[in-house]
Amino acid sequence: MVTGVEWAAFFPAAVLLAATPGANQLLALRNGLRHGPRAAVGASLGRFGAFALMVAAVVAGLGALLTASEAAFSVVKWGGVAYLAWLGVRTVATAGRPAGEEGPGSRNGDAGPPGRQLSVSAIRLARQEFIVAAANPKALILFTVFLPQFLSRDAAHVVLPLCALGAAYIAVEFCCACGYAALGGRLKALGITRRVRRRLDAATGAGMLGLAGWLATEER
Repeated sequence: MVTGVEWAAFFPAAVLLAATPGANQLLALRNGLRHGPRAAVGASLGRFGAFALMVAAVVAGLGALLTASEAAFSVVKWGGVAYLAWLGVRTVATAGRPAGEEGPGSRNGDAGPPGRQLSVSAIRLARQEFIVAAANPKALILFTVFLPQFLSRDAAHVVLPLCALGAAYIAVEFCCACGYAALGGRLKALGITRRVRRRLDAATGAGMLGLAGWLATEER
């Protein structure tokens, strides 16, 4: 059971964690800038799918296994470093290009039917969000260490309270993702020049590369 006092302590801490700029929030900002806030919010569902799996893993005790196993942590860590670095390089390389030029079919000037193009783009963006979240071992460890702090010490059953805390954190993260997506959409609506957009994209890519470097230096 989670008491009212523990909920009161949980939400400010969750907002602080969720609002701090990270790889997924940078993605939401970039997607909002390039594709609009609706597409960015839709893509963030991939992130929350990964988070839901992490909460399930914590409930099942797998989070503690990742914390305890150096080999498991290293595999997930270096996979996350590689993907973040690739995404950062790609973001810098495509900085300033119109959103339609990023798709695989755009090389020959044939992006395919509009409905299919939108569907493929939405799936691709959601997949990016999912992989960035799932490939970050710190996210799973955050759930492993952060959520149990707000459980009553005398709680006999922790499964339902952990699920409730996990769902509440995902809701907070969703609100913050909407904020980043809205900020990107607002910048898009202002009609910023291609040069400014190129700089914003380059800064986002550099941020992802920086996060990849930070993750690479982190110890278990």
